[in-house]
Amino acid sequence: MNTPSAASLVDQLAPGGVLRVAINLGNPVLAGLDAAGEPSGISADLSRKLAAQLGLGIEWRVFKKADDSVQCVRADAADIGFFAIDPVRGEGLYFSPPYVQIEGAYMVRNDSPLQSNSEVDQANHRVTVGAGSAYDLFLTRHLKHAPIVRAPSSPAVVDVFMAQQLEVAAGVKQQLQADAQRLGGVRLLPGRFMVIHQAMGMPAQRSEPARQFLNSFVEDAKQSGWVAQAFVRHQIQGAAVAPPGYRAHD
Repeated sequence: MNTPSAASLVDQLAPGGVLRVAINLGNPVLAGLDAAGEPSGISADLSRKLAAQLGLGIEWRVFKKADDSVQCVRADAADIGFFAIDPVRGEGLYFSPPYVQIEGAYMVRNDSPLQSNSEVDQANHRVTVGAGSAYDLFLTRHLKHAPIVRAPSSPAVVDVFMAQQLEVAAGVKQQLQADAQRLGGVRLLPGRFMVIHQAMGMPAQRSEPARQFLNSFVEDAKQSGWVAQAFVRHQIQGAAVAPPGYRAHD
């Protein structure tokens, strides 16, 4: 990328001359740390792919909570991040088209009378969810009767659910399935209560050419099969590649 127009685009995407990347470890489907403590997973791989395409190095900003990652990019302390598309988060951020679709699910105890997602929204069903997560934002809008109990982070949801003897836990289906196998005595309700559309995001003040470049980057990663290959590489199950050209709406 050594033409003047390309160099200008790089400046618009990463004004500091290095790609600052916010990574949220709260969703194990997308990101984690490897044995050396470096970011890994599909989010980290997408970051490295983008940095290589731009001819830039990477500076990582690693967070345990999605909301902290959102605030980092919104404040222009990072050039890109990886977020569930949500209208509340959209303030101060620009979202690319989604690259992954993930299901949100409910967990209950085996002896719970609840059998379906439609039964959850009742005043006597306390629902715990990671504070500031996509599930928190969604359920805050959609639950009319069930009280929401906010855990410190998404990975802490099941611990809070168990410790406080709450009625329902909400989160990433894969994480809840893993917790169910680990703990026993709990089960997931059938189906899903929401679909999370995961996208790349950048500060809203980035230029229109920068936005279009990010859009094209994500679409190419999907259509070329790169995202599907990343699923295999990281043994991701239960998620789907977002359809080409798809724009998510809440």
